[in-house]
Amino acid sequence: MTAPVFLVDSLADVRAGGTLTVEGPEGRHAVSVRRLRVGEEVVLTDGRGGGAEGTVTAVEGKDRLTVVVDGLRTEAPAAPRITVVQALPKGDRGELAVETMTETGVDVIVPWAAARCVTQWKGERAAKALGKWRSTAREAGKQSRRLTFPEVTDPLTTKQVAALLAGADFAAVLHEEGSTPLATAELPATGGIVLVVGPEGGVSPEELAAFAEAGAAPYRLGRTVLRTSTAGTAATALLLGRTGRWS
Repeated sequence: MTAPVFLVDSLADVRAGGTLTVEGPEGRHAVSVRRLRVGEEVVLTDGRGGGAEGTVTAVEGKDRLTVVVDGLRTEAPAAPRITVVQALPKGDRGELAVETMTETGVDVIVPWAAARCVTQWKGERAAKALGKWRSTAREAGKQSRRLTFPEVTDPLTTKQVAALLAGADFAAVLHEEGSTPLATAELPATGGIVLVVGPEGGVSPEELAAFAEAGAAPYRLGRTVLRTSTAGTAATALLLGRTGRWS
């Protein structure tokens, strides 16, 4: 198995041969949950593309371990960058969508309260739900051995989503009635791709019109209709394969 990944605040002053201390929640997970021992290999990351490969040299108590750094590496920025605008699913399916998109390789996740969303984020509930999405992305990033964790933005309105689509190198709305398969769309080699995943009730005609004006046409994935919590993951996987990021 590849070495487990743990998050640290910064790797700015870290050098090969130096040491790092992992403590707090990450240290507790490493010591008490993963039960790491002296001599085991780990990877420490800042979640922003930096990584330090190291070996555990000391374990103290239930939440502290010391790692000697064997080497440093940097994860190059992804190209093209893939952003998924995710309509808010019901219940905990939002965290499921974030988890699987992160494991697959999405770069940015944008929560969107579409007109037909049953779930609406307001007040304290909005802050709590957004925190869960960001925590899920962080944990899934570690689990999938990523050095660059996806950004989960603040929720955007339909107008703000349209502006995001207008600035993309390729923009698409996943829609079962789309005349063109996403599998045959002409994709950029660099820049940014933005996909919109609608709610269970579908993207409204008004939203489709606004997104079309911004340059985002409707595309279909296949013959089956996917749930909102799985469509983004399937589309991301397709694009990663077609753009060479999975080569």
